[in-house]
Amino acid sequence: MNKKFYLPLLLALLVVITGCKMGSMSSEDFSVNPNPLEVVAGKVEATITGVFPEKYFKKRVTVTVTPYLVYADGETAGTPFVYQGEKIVGNNEEIEYKMGGTITMPVSFDYVPAMKKSELWLGFEVTNKRETKTYTLERVKVADGIIATAELADVNKVKPAIAPDAFQRIINETCNADIMFLIQQANIRSKQLESEKMAALKDKVNETKSDDRKELKGIEISSYASPDGGYDLNYKLAEKREDNTMKYLNKQLKKDSIATEVTGKFTAQDWDGFKTLVEKSSIQDKELILRVLSMYNDPAQREKEIKNMSSTFKVLAEEILPQLRYSRITASIDLIGKTDEEIMALVATDPKELTLEELLFAGTLTCDKEQQLYIYAKAAEYFPNDYRAFNNAGMVCFEMGKFSDANAWFEKAAKIAGNSAQVQMNQGLIALKEGNQEKAAQCFGNAAALEETKEATGVLYIEKGEYQKAVKAFGDNKSNNAALAQIMVKDYATAQNTLDAIANPDAMTYYLKAVIGARTNNETELAKNLRQAINIDEKLKVDAANDIEFANYDITGIIAE
Repeated sequence: MNKKFYLPLLLALLVVITGCKMGSMSSEDFSVNPNPLEVVAGKVEATITGVFPEKYFKKRVTVTVTPYLVYADGETAGTPFVYQGEKIVGNNEEIEYKMGGTITMPVSFDYVPAMKKSELWLGFEVTNKRETKTYTLERVKVADGIIATAELADVNKVKPAIAPDAFQRIINETCNADIMFLIQQANIRSKQLESEKMAALKDKVNETKSDDRKELKGIEISSYASPDGGYDLNYKLAEKREDNTMKYLNKQLKKDSIATEVTGKFTAQDWDGFKTLVEKSSIQDKELILRVLSMYNDPAQREKEIKNMSSTFKVLAEEILPQLRYSRITASIDLIGKTDEEIMALVATDPKELTLEELLFAGTLTCDKEQQLYIYAKAAEYFPNDYRAFNNAGMVCFEMGKFSDANAWFEKAAKIAGNSAQVQMNQGLIALKEGNQEKAAQCFGNAAALEETKEATGVLYIEKGEYQKAVKAFGDNKSNNAALAQIMVKDYATAQNTLDAIANPDAMTYYLKAVIGARTNNETELAKNLRQAINIDEKLKVDAANDIEFANYDITGIIAE
């Protein structure tokens, strides 16, 4: 070929080849919502809107746009989107060469902590259909990320449910004996004072003199007359029975050197007792008798109607009425249990001497987690059929961060009482830690009556990205998790009040206060609280440096001060 024709031809070919390639796009061609990116319910989701300029998108090319989340340890590719020129036959979205076009790309990434400080980039791969060649365009950064504040929700800080003990330091016991009287008489027969119940009552009362753990609180006398015979007669009769019984009792107490308050009362006509005995009886006409009682309130009319049932009244006179002529002596005695010191001494020396309720109560007397676990483990060993010891041992393990052990204890408790609210609540916590939100929600629902469930349910809603529901679930709880929910709905004043009200603030309490400072443009509060958080937990220094919540502030300088 003639050299004078070769050079122009080469230049023309070069122009054609280079002219067919698409140029790189700019970050200004794209917008992202939200920007910065944010993790919600474990996902980083956003919508990218882009514009291919006029006379940019070649007619015979296919462009694959791939979103990349780029961070220090690597990058994660999202779902690619494919666009085609006007002369490409395919099912992808078509972009006109002359007019260009607007594209919308919803992106989603599964969040991992390494992504906390990251950037969203778009990669472009262009395929020329005519030349069957593929080339890449320069990547374009479109967004920063990631706001991961919701990830601060901490199920480990939720207090598991304790199965309560029924320990009572003082248990009141009553014992009684009856003195029966003959019809229309008030004198006490000696035989009545020799009954087994009277002897047992005397023994119980006398025991309070020698047993330091028994204290006689008082004795009450209740005297009665049967409904037959007229009100005036029965009034005097019941009063006399009460008086004679009082005299006898005071004399006996003086003889036994027992000092206590004795009170008395009497009932002239014991219609309530009469009704109760008739209901329990097998008298043939008892329904008729009961109907009379309900029809007439006047005692005289009642007595008259019942006496009109001649055959029935005879049975009443023989079987029912004699049981209503008596004085009942009731002694009130306090049984005094072991002191806290005595209980804990036995925990150390001979825990088997303690009752189940005492052991469960002992677990609440110490803040030492190892000792608590020992106590509940012993309770479970000695009383293997009661779920509470197993549940509470699991509770302690959970608080100690021994989640596998906690789960094992909860499972044992569930075998005994799987429907227990406490067991359901605590198994829900394990499910939440394992990422099983469906099971956690079911368990928390079954334990909704428990106060502890509020915190647990609130954390579940935060993890699901349902922040308003989380706020409602927490209620008036004062915790880091509750404040976090309030931050996520941008109720910063309430969140600040919640954090200020926490009795024992920790590093995360101050870190969340720093986040509020950043979001409300209060650098003084940000700096003060962030330094306090790092003083308590040095690891938060790295977290803060990578936290986009503080991107507009000189965190390095703040920490260094």
